[in-house]
Amino acid sequence: MTCYIVLLGAPGAGKGPQGERLKADLGFARVSTGELFREHIGKGTPLGQQVQPYLTSGQLVPDALTIAMLRERIAADDCKAGVILDGFPRTLPQAEALDALLAESGQRVSLAPYIAVDRETLLERLSGRWMCRAHDHVYHALFNPPKRAGVCDLDGSELYQRADDTREVQERRIAVYEEKTTPLLDYYRAHGLLAEVDGAADIDTVYAGLHAAVERVLAGA
Repeated sequence: MTCYIVLLGAPGAGKGPQGERLKADLGFARVSTGELFREHIGKGTPLGQQVQPYLTSGQLVPDALTIAMLRERIAADDCKAGVILDGFPRTLPQAEALDALLAESGQRVSLAPYIAVDRETLLERLSGRWMCRAHDHVYHALFNPPKRAGVCDLDGSELYQRADDTREVQERRIAVYEEKTTPLLDYYRAHGLLAEVDGAADIDTVYAGLHAAVERVLAGA
């Protein structure tokens, strides 16, 4: 069976970097719905045009749009061995839709690790992000500032803040997350799939906790 890992955590919890490390170690595909959204928006696809207003206003993308993108993505060859889902599901209906989608091929969710981080820490991480216009190099006002304000260290291009990276939008994103996504913790806990990791710890410690949880599942497969 394919191993499906649902990586849970609020925006800013570090799911992306940790998912990439798991991907490299396990040889699984990492499927980020946020990246799928941006890819479709960048390509100007019909789905991307429908998704963009929701992202810029800090709202959840409607389930039908998210599921349409996800169904296409997990059918790819690189998803056969295992999939790390980052950003989906975010609501109970999405979790149920995912279960139904996987059940069609006799599959199921194997584990739901949760990276737990307090609200103020999340806001500090999220609202300080800046990117360069030339190559999307990422900076952070607190954790990774450029040597010269407003200028990329690597290519000298202008730094800008995306509309969905402002503090106001991030506050709305986290509020929506807490309202819609927190019930998923109870859902996966009830199914014996939840594994909580302290996301306020250093990156390596967080990863060690995540990796150990996944290894336990793989050992019992």
